[in-house]
Amino acid sequence: MIEQKQQKNQLPKEIQSAFTQLKVLQHLKTVGFKKRFGFSPSYLFQLVFVLLFHHKNWFRMLESDRGESLPGKDAVYRFLNHARHPWRRFLTLLSTTTIEKVRPLTSTRRVTAFIVDDSMFERNRSKAVELLARFKDHATGCYYKGYRMLTLGWSDGHTFIPVDFSLLSSLKSQINGITEGMDKRTSGYKRRIEALRPAPHLIPEMLDRAMDAGVTASYVLMDSWFTHAPLVKEVVGRGLHAIGMVKADNKHYQVGVQRLSLQELYYAATPMKRRNKGVLCSIRTELAGIPITMVFVRHRSKKKEWLAILCTDLTLTEEEIIKTYGIRWDIEVFFKCTKSLLRLQKEFQGRSYDLLISHTTIVFSRYIVLAWQHRQSTDERSLGGLFLALCDEVSELDWAIALHQLFELITDIAKKTSKKLSTFIQNQLQQWISGLPGYIKAYLPNVCCES
Repeated sequence: MIEQKQQKNQLPKEIQSAFTQLKVLQHLKTVGFKKRFGFSPSYLFQLVFVLLFHHKNWFRMLESDRGESLPGKDAVYRFLNHARHPWRRFLTLLSTTTIEKVRPLTSTRRVTAFIVDDSMFERNRSKAVELLARFKDHATGCYYKGYRMLTLGWSDGHTFIPVDFSLLSSLKSQINGITEGMDKRTSGYKRRIEALRPAPHLIPEMLDRAMDAGVTASYVLMDSWFTHAPLVKEVVGRGLHAIGMVKADNKHYQVGVQRLSLQELYYAATPMKRRNKGVLCSIRTELAGIPITMVFVRHRSKKKEWLAILCTDLTLTEEEIIKTYGIRWDIEVFFKCTKSLLRLQKEFQGRSYDLLISHTTIVFSRYIVLAWQHRQSTDERSLGGLFLALCDEVSELDWAIALHQLFELITDIAKKTSKKLSTFIQNQLQQWISGLPGYIKAYLPNVCCES
């Protein structure tokens, strides 16, 4: 195994502390990231992790002045393309550790929830990517090539932590299939098979893995694409409550002896007596034998229309149901941040499905570290502001390392000279250091001690 000198120098100081607190590198070893020779998985993970903060992709990084001191292109790609690396176990362990650290900072009165949603993972310019499929973007009505990124996250209304994900392909609109000759015992092959399964079948398994890892919540928040009777039953069967938007489709709801559609349920509901412009009415009903409360709220942009929110917790008031469902927006902010700031689906352009999984996991890890730093910070910086601050710190690392090496060189020369001259050099060096600004001294703790 190659010994990597000054591994931590590639990380900003704020990230170094977060890596230690969240035990990031320890989790890599715990789940079984190993290599027989070459650069260690920990070193390669840190290298890819911090690549974003240099504002360069891997190709441009190798062409820069630092390229000679970096591993070759193939070393990084072999690491990302490895089918046996347990990326899911690593992400689950990292998110669980972060949630355990966030909980003491959260009031016991604050609601915690799992959030489920999917987002586009576009690869429109690709032709030979493994398991590539064609999907319709229902927001724009246009089709795109890529995957559906099904994501499970945890939130307390202040901090969102991604817990699990799956990049879904499609059997009906598939462009490329699974690469032949895959070892069926690897985690990479199992995730490929998982990519061809329906999303409602995967969500209960994601919840089970999260709960088995020790992540707890009171509610599962879903969009209208997932709020269907079979999935609601699965959620309730695990001791959780479901809250989700409901579409006006062919579902029927039991009210006494009547089976009503959503439109008929709206007219049968009791109007709100309290003056609340947002909440129109609510009604107690059943969906496939599950007692629920259906709340109808006014559409913000279309005042004559309404939206329906389903809740299986009958103890909540209408206002509490709406407030809790509002936490679901955290996952939309997460999708926006990972795509616009953290370069999801853009930083590496490989053809292997394993590379897509590994890079997406690293991007999620970046978000977790930023979310933890944001939760710890006492200022009012947004995640975007914190990201830019870390980019500035990474740009300072190059001159800081060079300055450190220069001081080590001067110290070594002083030791080889006479005692009188050595003492003179050390005194002059110490006087110069004492006159430096504090933010520069912070990068030279060892030199200050030696001098």
